[in-house]
Amino acid sequence: MSYFDKMRGTTQSPPRVSPLEILWSWLGSFLGIAAVAYLHYDLLSETDLMMIIGSFGASAVLVYGATKSPLAQPRNLVGGHLLSAIIGVAAYQFLGSHLWLACAVGVATSIAVMHATKTLHPPGGATALIAVIGGEQIHALGFFYALIPVGAGALIMLLIALLINNIPNTRRYPEFWY
Repeated sequence: MSYFDKMRGTTQSPPRVSPLEILWSWLGSFLGIAAVAYLHYDLLSETDLMMIIGSFGASAVLVYGATKSPLAQPRNLVGGHLLSAIIGVAAYQFLGSHLWLACAVGVATSIAVMHATKTLHPPGGATALIAVIGGEQIHALGFFYALIPVGAGALIMLLIALLINNIPNTRRYPEFWY
């Protein structure tokens, strides 16, 4: 098989999901993001803390829309975000004078560590990148960024995923914990 033949793919596109599945995915993602955003905009608005980051949008796709994916399981959601946050902060602190290098090292290292720890969660790469490019408010948090917003936000989204994804008989979450 040639290099370019590999790019043709090997399987058919998956079938469409049912309207009911779409509704449950919508409801879970609405409630998960609403909870984190409410804490951010209403309860923490008078503090220097934050609760919502862009990578949570991608996590919502996985934990509410692709519940069976290994990348959406609790270990991956929480572990992938936490490890990537720590790595991203470290990359910024050590290489922040060369942002292009801090970005690349942060994301690449977070992917390697997530692989090694079986916590691969694609939004974790964005969490690491946000730690580097996130601006003064993110940088001021230092390693606290791993706890709030990252750890606390991931746990809130996990709690809502556990509650909502198990209501219908057709859904089950999680597939595994460890």
